[in-house]
Amino acid sequence: MSHNSFGHMFRITTFGESHGVALGCVIDGCPAGIAITEDDIQSFLDKRKPGTSRFTTQRREPDQVKILSGVFEDDRTEGQVTTGTPIALMIENVDQRSKDYSEIRDKFRPGHADFTYLEKYGVRDYRGGGRSSARETAARVAAGAIARKVVAMVEVRAALVQMGPHKINRDNWDWNQVNENPFFCPDAEAAGNWETYLDDIRKAGSSCGAVIEVVASGVPAGWGAPVYGKLDQDIASAMMSINAVKGVEIGNGFEAAAITGEENADEIRMKGNQPEFQSNNAGGVLGGISSGQDVVCRFAVKPTSSILTPRKTVTSGGEETDIVTKGRHDPCVGIRAVPVGEAMMAIVLADHYLRHRGQNG
Repeated sequence: MSHNSFGHMFRITTFGESHGVALGCVIDGCPAGIAITEDDIQSFLDKRKPGTSRFTTQRREPDQVKILSGVFEDDRTEGQVTTGTPIALMIENVDQRSKDYSEIRDKFRPGHADFTYLEKYGVRDYRGGGRSSARETAARVAAGAIARKVVAMVEVRAALVQMGPHKINRDNWDWNQVNENPFFCPDAEAAGNWETYLDDIRKAGSSCGAVIEVVASGVPAGWGAPVYGKLDQDIASAMMSINAVKGVEIGNGFEAAAITGEENADEIRMKGNQPEFQSNNAGGVLGGISSGQDVVCRFAVKPTSSILTPRKTVTSGGEETDIVTKGRHDPCVGIRAVPVGEAMMAIVLADHYLRHRGQNG
């Protein structure tokens, strides 16, 4: 299986399966001299790890990260720092229940990658989906913690702004609320309503989708390149690479198709000696290059494919049958996609920062 790497100057390669011994990643291109500890990485993994509330899978994984290479400490350094060599990170799996999947080893789960993996490779890991499992994203969050250190001048935040058909009220947006509820929701009122909605979904053995918004503040103007190296192009690719994501938009996104040019234009005035945009419909990117405004994207996560409701399917031998997927699954996998979206934004920005520095000095 190829295509497990992402990025150019700052490049990550992830490895491991949902029910394998461990997950991990190797990071190439991280500059030397950056202070990093396992605790720095762990704080972000703790946001993504399973079992943190009744609204996520009850698989009990501590997601404890180990740094295997690429760092060094002695009396000449102030703590542990990166050496400029590849950084290897590992996260062990400790709570696999592969027997939960024994009944579906020959059945294709509708909406999952079972059929396509078998068609492509002639073999599939039916234990949780292998590489197609959302568990793979733990390695991305670990890599994203390193990326944040590279672009320390930038603040990357994300929030869940829609669960199923229920959207937040943007007039209630409060970043301080994001870590005060189990949904990473910036609207306290919406978060309260979502508890009832998702409880009903969970008890019915079903699932729902979600929309996550990622905002990067402090990105200087000039990152990105025209035509095939666009910043927003790579952001879209990064978000679409997350398991279960089915749509991405930058700035005003699809809403831009429904308004006029006058409404969509981000007008400019002078503030002191600097131009200042009057709005941010472009999402902080013009012509593929950052404008200095907040970089904003949203991505849509589909409902979890593994559900307890019987669905029609076929077996690998071509027999028609029904399927019920047992085990421990997220009723809304979009919740734990919030820190994953942050990580992927940070990885893209770290890559473009180093590319910009390499070309422009």
